[in-house]
Amino acid sequence: MSRVLIERYRDRLPVGAATPVVSLGEGSTPLVRAARLSERLGVELWLKLELANPTGSFKDRGMTLAVSKAVEERAPAVVVASTGNTASSAAAYAAKAGLPALVLTSRGTAGAKVAQARMYGARVLEVRGSFDEALAAARELERRGTHALVNSLNPYRVQGQKTLAFELVEELGGAPDAVALPYGGGGNTRAVFLGFEELGSMPRLLPVQAASRADTLASAIRIATPVHADEVAEAVGRSDGRVLTASDDEIVRAWQTLAVEEGVFCEPSSAASLAGVEKAGLPRGSRVVCVVTGHGLKDPTLAAEHAAQPTEVDSDLDSILEAAQ
Repeated sequence: MSRVLIERYRDRLPVGAATPVVSLGEGSTPLVRAARLSERLGVELWLKLELANPTGSFKDRGMTLAVSKAVEERAPAVVVASTGNTASSAAAYAAKAGLPALVLTSRGTAGAKVAQARMYGARVLEVRGSFDEALAAARELERRGTHALVNSLNPYRVQGQKTLAFELVEELGGAPDAVALPYGGGGNTRAVFLGFEELGSMPRLLPVQAASRADTLASAIRIATPVHADEVAEAVGRSDGRVLTASDDEIVRAWQTLAVEEGVFCEPSSAASLAGVEKAGLPRGSRVVCVVTGHGLKDPTLAAEHAAQPTEVDSDLDSILEAAQ
């Protein structure tokens, strides 16, 4: 199976013979059965590991198409406002394409994500203001014609991200009963809805937001005003789903659970999907997919704060065995 997402789904994407394919081998991410959590929750739970994408998050699905189209349309540069993952993805695909990338972040963005974008050669500017203000500035640059905006407002981003639905149906042999995914700006919920709609098979969609959107520790969904709120409302309504809300404590518990019980180290926002499923009250035996959107190494500082601390011991075997109990 091709690891070039655009080639796999060319007949379902807005590309033509003249579209240059800018790819880093995105898509085809693992779908893993969560056996221990399935037993405890009474559902058939699967984890879609989008953290296995090239830059460590689901953003790459849409970014391959957005940057490919930016090259086709002769954009001089790309710009993105980001809480972190979009910045890394945009910077990587722009580097692959040979385009300059401008990243506008807001204060509080996870340092590892900013460092990743900087390593790809992006120009990173920290806006003195909120994410919404950074996004407004990025949109103005697009209006002036100096940059192509590659946030999820870019329609090609959504088209690329809808392929997640295609893969789930291929891997499971049909649509699951429910799909839970983190809800920050709402672009991924919109994209997944469009994908299932195209296939004519719709699971219940369960976007999960943080209780305190503006200052949640889950930085990837720290978006006070979701730009796709109307589309999310439509997706939830038409799929018989609902928006779920999880506190930071619930997100952290789910984050730790995924690591300890299933061996999946994700960033905190990714665990919002599991936190939602745990309180959704789904029918027993339901086939449920949690979309795990980003890798745990996106925020190693926060992980170090919440993981069990190491214990200092003497080097003799008896001391080591005693401490290991």
